[in-house]
Amino acid sequence: MEAFPSLLHGLSVAIQPMNLVFAIIGVFLGTAVGVLPGIGPALTVALLLPVTYKLDPGGSLIMFAGIYYGGMYGGSTTAILINTPGESASLATAIEGNKMAKAGRGGPALATSAIGSFVAGTIATLGIAFLAPWLVEVAINFGPADYFALMVLAFVTVSATFGASPLRGLTSLFIGLALGLVGIDELSGQARLHYGVPDLLDGIEVTTLAVGLFAVGEALYVASRHKGAPEKLEPVRGSLWMTREDWKRSWKPWLRGTAYGFPIGALPAGGAEIPTFLSYATEKRLAKHPEEFGHGAIEGVAGPEAANNASAAGTLVPLLTLGLPTSATAAMMLAGFQQYNLNPGPLLFAERPELVWGLIASLFIANTMLLVLNLPLVGLWVKLLAIPQHWLYAGILVFATMGTIAAKPSVVELSMLLVFGLMGFLMRRYDYPVAPVVIGLILGPMAEQQLRRALAISLGDPIALVESPLAAGLLGLSFLALIAPFVLKGLDRFKADED
Repeated sequence: MEAFPSLLHGLSVAIQPMNLVFAIIGVFLGTAVGVLPGIGPALTVALLLPVTYKLDPGGSLIMFAGIYYGGMYGGSTTAILINTPGESASLATAIEGNKMAKAGRGGPALATSAIGSFVAGTIATLGIAFLAPWLVEVAINFGPADYFALMVLAFVTVSATFGASPLRGLTSLFIGLALGLVGIDELSGQARLHYGVPDLLDGIEVTTLAVGLFAVGEALYVASRHKGAPEKLEPVRGSLWMTREDWKRSWKPWLRGTAYGFPIGALPAGGAEIPTFLSYATEKRLAKHPEEFGHGAIEGVAGPEAANNASAAGTLVPLLTLGLPTSATAAMMLAGFQQYNLNPGPLLFAERPELVWGLIASLFIANTMLLVLNLPLVGLWVKLLAIPQHWLYAGILVFATMGTIAAKPSVVELSMLLVFGLMGFLMRRYDYPVAPVVIGLILGPMAEQQLRRALAISLGDPIALVESPLAAGLLGLSFLALIAPFVLKGLDRFKADED
């Protein structure tokens, strides 16, 4: 599979008028929700899933990708202007960005953020285009045992990455795996855990779970908190553009941030937080003006923002080639694929190349749109910060309920939405991550299917699960990833006792 011809074909799909409309809607919505503290791209995609289930699959997925990119960028606006990152990946940006805004250099901070996101996103999208076909060629040779081992690795690493504690992440995962058992067993045709409710024979709808956990749960959680003091908004003073010195100090951090963000984002336990802080630490160490760090160094904004956007592109590599989500938003995008009966992976590249390559090519367009839209519309994004939270979350509750009714008008479905909303609220209240629940529901049945196929081929011999060197290696990595957090925590306690 040649990358350039496939990419050109994808570009011809992405520039179709309706796809361009979907892309600009996605970028605009993504930036808007990224700007609003507490509302991330995962929540927005979850809300739109039930609304878009009758739309064209290619256009909907292009819109979801635009939301992802826009959300990752939008978080930097609040990080810089009110020191409140809209996304956790923008924490590193807030360190120097808000100091620049207080010093009257909010414009250059926003500019280096936008241009760095564009540069990193463009380079990382080229990385997807060239890396994805190679990974597809490798994945074609996977057997059932290899796929099962890969999914076990994804389960363990994702659970250990999300949340404050690996044990809480695994607890969330097992809730999702249990929910995945509800419905008709695909291999035997037997009904499981439906408790006499006909609606449950089709299984738990991913969209209902996602909307309940992310939207309803978040709204209830915000409503339960005491209202704190309003954040002080730093006005954007002076020129919005960068000086020649700003350009000189920014271009190397953009490239270094991209080099951190893309490969780490593509790992099963990557995420955007790790590369952004690595980038910040690197820029601080290499800076010609280290005394500026902590007082508004532009390198401390340029590097982390490039790493942030590159990691967003990196997460699409395992999603598209192997069907493995490595972030909450990637899990929502996987749910978007599945609502159209599409399964990301090697076969999708062969069966629907126009859809996959159209999605990849649309990332170039989304990046360009982000650059063109964001700087002129800074005033609009700032005004969004003035929306009262009670209006915002009341609207989210109404939209979530209407979307669920539109997708599946059923009393049982609405009841499950309420149950999952309460569950999401309790998980947020007690610091249990919600993303592993969705990942467990999506990947659990697939992992079970591959496990049973592997055992059926070997006539029930469990040794078959480790006979393949690849499967044995992946299971070994899973074991190390499982015990590493507990070992490291034990070492920290041991050192604290010695001190």
